[in-house]
Amino acid sequence: MQWGLTMEINLIFEFLNSLVLQIPGLTRGPLGSADPIIKGMIPSAFGIVAIAIGLNLFNAVIRKKLVDQSKLKRLMRETRSWQKERMTAFRAKDQDKISELNKKSAYMNKMNMELMQMNMRPMMLTFIPLILIFYFVLPPMFAYTVAVSPFSLNFAPGNFFQLTCTAEKVASEPKVCKHENDIYFWAWYFLSSIAFSGIIMRLTKTTMDLS
Repeated sequence: MQWGLTMEINLIFEFLNSLVLQIPGLTRGPLGSADPIIKGMIPSAFGIVAIAIGLNLFNAVIRKKLVDQSKLKRLMRETRSWQKERMTAFRAKDQDKISELNKKSAYMNKMNMELMQMNMRPMMLTFIPLILIFYFVLPPMFAYTVAVSPFSLNFAPGNFFQLTCTAEKVASEPKVCKHENDIYFWAWYFLSSIAFSGIIMRLTKTTMDLS
């Protein structure tokens, strides 16, 4: 696996976490309550933003404690440098350079595996608490939808990963979806988490950015 991605690894994990929230059978229905503790879209929207920031801070603290940031960035810098050289050699069709770089493939694969383990370690500690919070703490606190989008956010093919209500959902589940393009509460958390994840990682110096 080539690890030299410019995308923040935490964003990928947030996406995977949110996918789990969509798996049929884990809940008896949509996440949320018809009579939530926190009422109104504005308090709910800001409340979930605060929770997203808090959980991101928690993740950053765990990451800072468990991952040697200096070593992580050193490994990433070396891996990306090798990948860049390899890509340049392929484009130039420099067989001698390609052969020379290929000799380091086993070593680079080992480094990639170490990078993956370093990034997965914090996730293994934060993943289960996050799921427990979503299934047992947040549903009674918030309504099924907590914000409104000016357009549909259901860009993924199929009906598996829906962020906003559809017209069909409004007709078939009026208790859940009041209006088309209402944003589900877990989806609002997902979007809020992505929005603040990079900022928090920079503030806590746990960013994957090597620039």
